[in-house]
Amino acid sequence: MSAARMLTGDRPTGRLHLGHYVGSIANRVKLHQRYESFFIIADLHMLTTRNGREDIEQVSRNAREMVTDILAAGVEPDRATFYLQSAIPEVGDLNTLFQNLVTVPRLERVPSLKEMSRDAGKEEMPYGLLGYPVLQAADILCVKGQVVPVGKDNAAHVEVTREIARRFNHLYGEVFPVPEMIMSETPTLVGTDGAGKMSKSRGNAIALSDDPATVRRKVMGMYTDPNRVRADVPGTVEGNPVFAYLDVFHTDRATVEELKGRYRAGRVGDVEVKEELAGALNRFLDPVRERRARFEGQPGLVDELIVEGTERTRAEVRRTLVEVRRAMGLTSAYTQVRRRAERYRKAVDTPA
Repeated sequence: MSAARMLTGDRPTGRLHLGHYVGSIANRVKLHQRYESFFIIADLHMLTTRNGREDIEQVSRNAREMVTDILAAGVEPDRATFYLQSAIPEVGDLNTLFQNLVTVPRLERVPSLKEMSRDAGKEEMPYGLLGYPVLQAADILCVKGQVVPVGKDNAAHVEVTREIARRFNHLYGEVFPVPEMIMSETPTLVGTDGAGKMSKSRGNAIALSDDPATVRRKVMGMYTDPNRVRADVPGTVEGNPVFAYLDVFHTDRATVEELKGRYRAGRVGDVEVKEELAGALNRFLDPVRERRARFEGQPGLVDELIVEGTERTRAEVRRTLVEVRRAMGLTSAYTQVRRRAERYRKAVDTPA
């Protein structure tokens, strides 16, 4: 490898939103200039919570939308390898081998799995969801990823990857790098309803592809201070989603601090603060929209990027799997059996 490798990506469940941007995409945009970058379209991970036929039928469209969002956010296509997880069956082989290097109690201690199961409306956790971090380890290590940009929710998953890499190397020899995590500066972004993190499934998200009118409509409907019934009532800034967004997306810190002071003193209405936020978000999203339009104006380009990236990645994974099987002794085991079988055939076919 000529440069350190980065592995990152998302499940293809729809268009990406501002929560994705602050949680991981902003890091990716910066880091992909420094690292050889692989972007996984994690449709097998999607099956752990969304595995209906209609969900699967949407994978190709959602994959295209997701990659377009990532490119629109600033990732350069010639510096990124996009690939479809399900098109690389060898990852499943690696996942099977890794399953024996981690215990069920260890996986049950990954905090986000129960939340993912609950958000998906599952009464009981599927086996595949419990093994989500193991498959994620296969994703990262199959291309020998050395860095993984993560938000707070995914840090525990990547720690499992680090443990599996160390365990494999201890048992079978140095094959895998132990990947480092690069945390985002803003781990999570609260949803527009103030009830939890931004999420498509909760309907509290602002998409990177939303037009200006949609952004403004969503901002004007945002949760603020419930105890503030009039503009002259002093309001609370802390925990207020509107100000949380202003802190992240408004480029003029003086304006934000001035609004906070007026809000606490009861000298500004929610409408004025929201108008300021809507303007800041649309200024932030304008160049994203322009880049999206450029890629959408070349039908088939994103599909070609995914196909090229998938073929390149599969070649990498095949090489890794050969190395893994050789290190474990699995290759020699079958070779020995095959040679004995060949000697038997020769003995049978040779006349006495």
